Amino acid sequence: MTNAIRILLVDDQPLLRTGFRMILEAEPDLVVVGEAGDGEQALEQVRRLQPDVVLMDIRMPRMDGVAATRSITGADRDSSARVLVLTTFDLDEYVVEALRAGASGFLLKDVPADDLVAAIRVVAAGEAIVAPSVTKRLLDRFASRLPAANAPTPRELGSLTDRELDVIRLVARGMSNAEIANELFVSETTVKTHVGHLLTKLNLRDRVQAAVYAYETGLVRPGTL
Repeated sequence: MTNAIRILLVDDQPLLRTGFRMILEAEPDLVVVGEAGDGEQALEQVRRLQPDVVLMDIRMPRMDGVAATRSITGADRDSSARVLVLTTFDLDEYVVEALRAGASGFLLKDVPADDLVAAIRVVAAGEAIVAPSVTKRLLDRFASRLPAANAPTPRELGSLTDRELDVIRLVARGMSNAEIANELFVSETTVKTHVGHLLTKLNLRDRVQAAVYAYETGLVRPGTL
């Protein structure tokens, strides 16, 4: 299929890669173009195969998924591949680092097949995945790292309009543009405009980074989802 989404599977467990391949290749618009068992192999495969989406494990030998993600999405990147991280809850700390490194989202390794397929399509389209239930548990676990309620408000937030602040809070809750539009009684196009403006003002790459930023600055706090 000419316009199929090209996927690279990166995991040090061959059995998991086989399972993911079977799920993904059952879809007419998805094709697995390669596999890698560690981060170094992943970088080589990204350069050679130019996938659209890299399904990335975190803990692997030689080079972990965080370092590999940073290289794939960094300033010196040599591909347009986007990274979708796979994790288990005992590795949540690594997920935070992966998001900072440039990942477009994260999923649990036991994700239902339909959700995995949908997430890959969303990421390939240039959007990002913020799963509300996963985000809540992840950020609750690291609540001690977040600013105190009376901490000074970061200067950058002063550049956002009241509506943009509303939008970033809802983004942090994992809402889609359509859901945000329904919540705020505005059009989806208006929401997209607000998201674009706040990303530019805060120098953030996508809505995943916006969600992490909202929690790290105390704009949204764990337990409020």
